[in-house]
Amino acid sequence: MATCKSCIALMSSLVLLLSCALRCAVAVQTDAQAMMYLSQFGYLSPSMKNPNSGHIMSEETMARALMEFQSFVGLNLTGHLDDETLHYMSMPRCGVRDKVGFATDSRSRRYALQGSRWRVKDLTYKISKYPKLLGKSETDSEIRKAFDVWSDVTPLTFTHKKSGQVHIEIRFEKGEHGDGDPFDGPGGTLAHAFFPVYGGDAHFDDSEKWSIGSFKGTNLFQVAAHEFGHSLGLSHSDVRSALMAPFYRGYNPSFTLDSDDVEAIQALYGASTSAEAPDSDDDSTSQGSGKKTTTQEPPGTEGSDAELCTDTKVNALFNSAAGETFVFKGDYYWKLTDDGLAQGFPKPIAGTWSGLPGNIDAAFTYKNGKTYFFKGTKYWKYTDTTMDDGYPKDISEGFAGIPDNVDAALVWSGNGKIYFFKGSKFWKFDPMQKPPVKSTYPKPISNWDGIPDNIDAVLHYTNGYTYFFKDENYYRFNDRTFAVDVADPPFPRNAGYWWFGCRAENKGHRQEVTAAPSIIRPTWMEVRRDHKGNQNTDVGDLILDAAV
Repeated sequence: MATCKSCIALMSSLVLLLSCALRCAVAVQTDAQAMMYLSQFGYLSPSMKNPNSGHIMSEETMARALMEFQSFVGLNLTGHLDDETLHYMSMPRCGVRDKVGFATDSRSRRYALQGSRWRVKDLTYKISKYPKLLGKSETDSEIRKAFDVWSDVTPLTFTHKKSGQVHIEIRFEKGEHGDGDPFDGPGGTLAHAFFPVYGGDAHFDDSEKWSIGSFKGTNLFQVAAHEFGHSLGLSHSDVRSALMAPFYRGYNPSFTLDSDDVEAIQALYGASTSAEAPDSDDDSTSQGSGKKTTTQEPPGTEGSDAELCTDTKVNALFNSAAGETFVFKGDYYWKLTDDGLAQGFPKPIAGTWSGLPGNIDAAFTYKNGKTYFFKGTKYWKYTDTTMDDGYPKDISEGFAGIPDNVDAALVWSGNGKIYFFKGSKFWKFDPMQKPPVKSTYPKPISNWDGIPDNIDAVLHYTNGYTYFFKDENYYRFNDRTFAVDVADPPFPRNAGYWWFGCRAENKGHRQEVTAAPSIIRPTWMEVRRDHKGNQNTDVGDLILDAAV
């Protein structure tokens, strides 16, 4: 009998070890994996996620990023990949970045607010795609309890709708699911949610074994309550006991909100004003009172972004040498972050880039660190925000072969060449060759599969994708396939809502702009295979350039 008990104990241990191995399948073990992790969660530049970016990082930069992560988690600040640091990096966690928004007090370890919030108190939600391993009714119940965590301590109410427009849409997905931030299978990233400025939607990895009231699997209620904190405007907290800490700690049968979580959500929405006392038969785990109310549609845009949202057609978007993204429209500009419009904007263009006019045609920052602006027959060159001597100059002087009055311009990541767009044509400008524009140009924009003529702006964003803007819409162009991304729903999508946070715009469906998978430069054979039967001859030109 003792032998049998020993066997049973041994088998139990093996099962637990196997379970742990499956849960920790996405383990961080190497310097490269750690760099990708730090980039994904906000401690390093997003460009580090692209192994082909050619970015060289100093040991000091890596050590500083590691210490920021160690500080956030509450570890000793070694600046090295010690065992404790690797352990935390390998823990299942939320997919939202840690370094977002602003902390309430830089001198203390507390909650952080992302910077946006809902303008109404009565919010609606729907579950448009259910998990495969849980029933609909039990999923509905756990999601309701997760929302009730927040309605119990604020004036907010949440109503479940079966169809139609809602404030927060919930989906259970696997792998790539249309938002540019694919799930990674069991373990690793469990779920992610978008802040109010981006609509508040929440996505859960359906590769996880979601569970209810059990120490086995991944507890749906606790993960959902955490994600809905993001949906309401909360960033990650560096308080380990807080619900809004980024790491999944396992099922807690006596879950309650930490005081840090309560202070955070009430900083955005205030304390509960309901006179309704909890029902006498409520669950002792403080999982909610189930308050319900009528719905309201998302409000119109308020605040400093109203001018941009009145007409979402823009003049130009570009990345500065420092990695900041700016939107130009008329005489004003806005700064974009991964999570929306930065606070304190718009600002006058001339107040920052002295001597630069409004209503510019195009802009880009070249690999020499200089930013070039184009308008009419002229162009301007700036070092940061200071105009270089001798500018403006004629486009025909500095960019021979490029027409005046261009629509947009960018430096393409695949080959470092400059591309100009005007009407139905585009030009490739290579300053290292003579002449800088080949006689085979201009070529039709239709060579960029899926991109329309007469675009307004183009931007190669930090997530590795190229974005084309026209009127109120944008197209996400995949540099790997040389075509507008195939997604459900298809592109184009509304730029005002998803890029600029314009609540009055049609919500549609989200596409990125947080993290995206690294772009792997395609081979010529892959391009031929992807474009079989396509007479897009310039695709070959671009790929061959990239290989040089």
